[in-house]
Parts: sequence; structure tokens; C-alpha cells
Amino acid sequence: MIDFLNRNIFQPYPELLVFITVAFGFLLGKIRYKAIALGAVTGCLVAGLLLGSWSKVQIDGTVKSLFFIMFLFALGYKVGPQFFRGLKKDGLPQVLNAIVVCVTGLLVCWLFASMLGYGPGLSAGLLGGALTQSAVIGVAQDAIGTLPGLSSGAAKNEENLVAIGYAVTYPLGTILCAMLLANILPKIYKKDLAAESAIMAKELDAPDDDPDLHEGYYEVVLRAYTIQRPDIVGRTIEDFEQQQQQLGHRIYLTRVRRDGAIIDHTQQTVLREGDVVALSALRGSLVDYDARTHIGMETDDVELLGYQTESLHVVASEKAQLGKTVAELRREPFMVGVYIEKIYRSGAEFPYRLSTKIERGDTLILTGPKRLVDPAGKEIGKPVPTSFATDMIWVGLGIFLGGCLGIPALTVSGVPISLSTSGGALIMGLVFGWIRGRYPTYGNVPPGAQWFMDTLGLCMFVAIVGINAGPSFTSGLSEAGWGLLIFGAVATVIPLIIGFLFGHYVQKIRFPILMGVLAGGQTTTAAIGAINEASRSQVPTLGYTIPYAVGNVLLTIWGAVIVLLQH
Repeated sequence: MIDFLNRNIFQPYPELLVFITVAFGFLLGKIRYKAIALGAVTGCLVAGLLLGSWSKVQIDGTVKSLFFIMFLFALGYKVGPQFFRGLKKDGLPQVLNAIVVCVTGLLVCWLFASMLGYGPGLSAGLLGGALTQSAVIGVAQDAIGTLPGLSSGAAKNEENLVAIGYAVTYPLGTILCAMLLANILPKIYKKDLAAESAIMAKELDAPDDDPDLHEGYYEVVLRAYTIQRPDIVGRTIEDFEQQQQQLGHRIYLTRVRRDGAIIDHTQQTVLREGDVVALSALRGSLVDYDARTHIGMETDDVELLGYQTESLHVVASEKAQLGKTVAELRREPFMVGVYIEKIYRSGAEFPYRLSTKIERGDTLILTGPKRLVDPAGKEIGKPVPTSFATDMIWVGLGIFLGGCLGIPALTVSGVPISLSTSGGALIMGLVFGWIRGRYPTYGNVPPGAQWFMDTLGLCMFVAIVGINAGPSFTSGLSEAGWGLLIFGAVATVIPLIIGFLFGHYVQKIRFPILMGVLAGGQTTTAAIGAINEASRSQVPTLGYTIPYAVGNVLLTIWGAVIVLLQH
């Protein structure tokens, strides 16, 4: 029996060490306090440092680079639509605020690193951890590897210090960011996030309060009723549905059984006593209507209710529908019996309201009977059937072209300046993601594949970084000292305060949205979770997506910039 406690098992099989590190890291990442969790990335880094210091195994750098370049392309692919959308007029205030936060963060970290006498490794680790951007680790290590005048041993030591600096500063940076935005700033300014968000939600809505547009409530129900009441006998289906619409109800008659047989019907079909009708409605509308009183007894008609339903992804592209609000769109004749389940904008779910205008490239998820959903989808734009297959031609070509883009280098004072293959992959991911957002019929990368490339790619990378840095962890931590933790905490808070003052007093951004903007600018996912929890609303998310895209790009680039500044 193999003794798994014997560290030598990992010498001939280092791949086993990587996988047990990732498993242990994800387990550590589940440690949670309220809305704040350690996270899988930090968990994998800590696990790598611990197991690496014990096993003394080094993992080949090519494996590390492979996972990192895959992660950066996926990151760019995910945030590309939001990044370029932010350059439009309506997103510019959020972009500007994110730039203020990111630039302030770079300057503060550079100042502190210079004061403390840190080299490029600890400087980059301080920046990555304090500003909670994991991609800094890989970009900074790539930049350190190209610095002139460093021996291979010195370069390796500096690369290890990046991971150590990040591991020390990231947990506290995440906690401080979440607490400051979700609790401290609202209390200082006497703002009730829940009340403010509720007010904004009402302002964003049209006057009629439609339950299918409220978080956690949307639910379509199918019921069958036998017509027994005079209220509905002798009326056409169209007349009935229009009356319900005028009353603010979304209730549709989708099938009719007459004399024991399901009949072909139209909107002009006249309803008779004894007909059994299939009724499709929002649960709230059905409760308000009280069908038993106005139609008759409910019946369980399996055949009548067993028709095929569909959830169809449709990309908005038809000029006739672009610019219409959700309220206007749902009044169109082709939307009878069809519901909007979700809207995705720029690749991310968009918390829409009745007043939300449909933009080109929006993806609407329509639900309802298949015979109604398909024609509605064609009226709105291009239906995109769900597929779980990844377009690897698109992914492989994108990473290759991005890597080629990063290869050419300029030299300034003997220092090579280039995007590097990883930086090129990020840029090309942005471009390919934007193209996908505009033309979703190309380059399909389903959510599972995106998770694998993005989350697992980064976790595998940082696990290997931790394993390789593990043997020098204790000495590196002693070199950094308590100053790293203290100044890291200050470096987390200052950019957020500057961004808040600028957004609140100069830009006049509403409080819940501003909290989302700041969380996005500092790319702290845990913070937007804490803000939404405190708000009891998804409204702050409206300010998160564009700054998150901008922050991911800028803070990743800062990893190379601070290395050059501290060299």
C-alpha cells in the first residue's frame, strides 16, 4: 500500500500534487462568513503554499503558462461586451469612476511599496491582494521574467514573492472592501441601502406593477378550467385576453377542448359553455383574477395541458423592436402567451424593468408554448438554439492570435516592453467576446466551458504558483513583515474612498448604484454579494458590470506596470 503521507510520492507524479491542491483549495474556498467567502482562487493559493512547502516539488512553468493564458482569454471573452459597451455615452460615468479607482490604487500601492523598499515581487503582490485582482500574479511574474539584470535565481525569488504578497493581503482586502461598501459608508452617510434600492426599483418600473418583473417571483402557471359561468360564454378568445390586459393581468387561453376533442382555434374562436380551456398566466395574475368565479371549476386535463413549451434564446436585431421598452414589447400581438424570463446584456444577466429599452445584441429568453414562442422570436431577432458544444476553432484561434499579438517587443532603456503572450490573450479575448456579444451565432462558449477556462484555469494556475513558491514561503513572509498587511489594508480602502467622493459629490451617482460601481472597479465579487444582501435587491448590480470589466483589464495591466516601476 502506497504511503500517501510520504512526500516522495509527488516527486515522480507532480500532477497528483496539483489536483489534490486544487481539491483542498476549493474546500478552503468554501469558508464563509455571511456574504464573504475566502474564495476558490485564494483557497488554491493557500493550499499550494502549504503543500508546496511540505512536498518541495516544482511544477513545470509551461503547465502554469498554459492555464494562465487560457484564463486570461476567458476573462477577456467574458467582460469584452461590457468593456466596449462602457465606452458608449451612457456607460462613460461608470467607466470614469472605475478608472479613478484603478489609477488611485496603482499610485497608492506604488507609493507604499517605495516607502517600504519592496522589490517588484512584493510590490505586485501588494497591488494584486489589496485591489483583489488575482490575474496580477501571472502578469507580474511574466513581467519579472523579462527584467534585465536579474539572475534566474533572483527572478525566481521575486516571482515567489508575488504569490506571498498576494496571499497575505487578499483576504483582508476582500473583507474590507465588502464591509466598507455594504455597511460602513451607508452608516456614515445615514443611507438605508434597502430603502434606497426599493425607491430606485419603483422609479425604474413603469406605473403598472407587473409581478413577472420582480426578482424571485416570476412564475408561469398552466391550469385547465371548464367553462360554466356566463361571464366568458359567447366571447372570443381575443376579447377575453384584451380585457385581462386592460385590467393589468397577463392571462392567455392557449388550447380549447370541445365535445371531448382538442380543436384548432384562433383568436376569433367563440367560447361555449362546457368547453375546457388551458389557461396560461402569471401566478399573481391568476390569483387576482379568481378563475373559478369567472370561468368555472378547475380540472386536471393532462392531454390539454401537456403541450410542448419552450425556452428560446433570441438576440434582438429587428429594427422594428429595437428601442422599445419591455412594457411596449409585451403589448405586441406576437407576444400573446409569450413571457420574457430573463434578459442578458453584453454577456451578463441584466436586471430589467418594464421601462428597460431593448438594445441591439440583447439576448431575451422567451418562454411559452412552442407554437407561440418560435414566431415571437423571429419577430424580435435571431433565435439562438442552446448548445453545449464549445467552438474550439474560435477559442484556439483567439488565443493563438492574442499570443502572437503579445510577442513583438519594444525596448526602453534596456527593458523589453510588450503585451506578452498572456496580455495579448486578454486583449484578443476582449475583441472576440465583443464580437460574440454583437453576433451571438458565432463562437459559442457555453457557461460550463467558460467556467472551466476562467475559474478552473485560474485556480490551477495559482495552485501551481503556490506549490512552486511554497518552499520560500516562510522566509518570504519574514521578509515582508507586518507592514505588508497593514499597508495592504490601507491600499484597499483609499481607492474606494477616492472613488466614492468623486462619484457621490462630483458625478452625483445614486447611492446603491455607486456602491456597485466601486465594487466593480475594484473587481471584488464578494463585495457586490454583500451589497445586494444589504440592499435586499439586485439594483446595485446595475452599476457593477461595466466597472468590473474595466477594472479587470486595468488592474491586470497594472501587474506589469508596477513591476517596471519598482525595477
